[in-house]
Amino acid sequence: MENSEGRLVDLYIPRKCSATNRLITAKDHASVQINVGDVDAQGRLTSTYSTYAFCGFVRENSEADDSLNRLATKDGYLKNVWSYQK
Repeated sequence: MENSEGRLVDLYIPRKCSATNRLITAKDHASVQINVGDVDAQGRLTSTYSTYAFCGFVRENSEADDSLNRLATKDGYLKNVWSYQK
């Protein structure tokens, strides 16, 4: 497909899973994308957010909640929620 400038563009841009870095294919109907909004000091929502995408494999193995906690802790949204255990 071509855009208005005549350049070839693709309509489908694949995403990667935030937890496993796997490619989320078009047929992965169990995948989800979660946007976590930033808030200011008064607790009001700003116009910025962080996006987390999880593939169906992560959700099927019940690892999405733990992965979201790990990623959100790394990004500074959560504190003292996720800790690594051997």
